[in-house]
Amino acid sequence: MQRATGLYNRSPITTWHATRSRRQLWHNAGFPQQRLHTVSDTQRGWLSRPPALPRSLRRWLCDRGSLTRRLKARCARFSVTPLTTGLARANFDEMVLVGLSGRQLAYVRDVTLRCDDQVVVFAHSVLTRKSLRSAWNGITRLGSRPLGEALFNNPRIRRQALAYRKLRPHHPLFRRINLHLPQTERCLWARRSVFCLAGHPLLVTEVFLPSITPL
Repeated sequence: MQRATGLYNRSPITTWHATRSRRQLWHNAGFPQQRLHTVSDTQRGWLSRPPALPRSLRRWLCDRGSLTRRLKARCARFSVTPLTTGLARANFDEMVLVGLSGRQLAYVRDVTLRCDDQVVVFAHSVLTRKSLRSAWNGITRLGSRPLGEALFNNPRIRRQALAYRKLRPHHPLFRRINLHLPQTERCLWARRSVFCLAGHPLLVTEVFLPSITPL
């Protein structure tokens, strides 16, 4: 069997051989009736489906296709603006999803997605340094290219279930956004999912700004 070696490698599909327990951890995330210590402590607040929301927001939040492709179809000029990239502390509720523990640093990439020069999405990606050196090594070379194009054009990449959350101003991701884009909103809706390539997880969180609803 051929083994996947990189983000843009087009060799035959390599099945992700994650343990059944890790796969189960993700699918149970956010359900208070579960007694798995790791899940209940780190994933509380993330929902398997969002509550009732205005249709203008829900159609963006719940769509499982390529967000990049959909945004490009809705505007004349689509662009990605890198904000921060490099080694940093992952948020506590992100660590278990990518296999981090203790004081390990993650590789973090924060960007904004713009339609016609209007910021509509804040995207936050997290992976381990081990994954960065192997399956996901192409991420460091993306620059202002959208990660979404690579994720949805590579048939070897497997996406796990979406999870949703209403971010309040005290949440670490809300604070990250405020560093670059001061918000007047009381809350922002986010979604996240894990993409797996050759057994290496990449966590992608997308925070939708109010400017996306008219699109």
